[in-house]
Amino acid sequence: MKLLAAAMLAVLLLLQYRLWVSSQGVRSVYRLERAVAVQEKLDHRLVRRNARLAAEVVNLKSGTGAIEERARSELGMIGPHETFYMVVEPPRFPPRASH
Repeated sequence: MKLLAAAMLAVLLLLQYRLWVSSQGVRSVYRLERAVAVQEKLDHRLVRRNARLAAEVVNLKSGTGAIEERARSELGMIGPHETFYMVVEPPRFPPRASH
């Protein structure tokens, strides 16, 4: 009877070791859950980016307003009855040292 109890205790300790300490135990599950959470966050960000890009594609296909806005911001387009003004900031020199 003592031999059976000792064997059962040994098996229980071995199973506990595999559960808590081994690379296939609780630590592995925790590590995988963190990896899944990181991947879900990245996926969510990419889904939002894809939705913005899809809306921009629809906007570019449907009218000239989006195309004109993009040409103005990226290519510096000026309309036929518009005047372009460039405001240049004066250079900032360090204060002169007094003698």
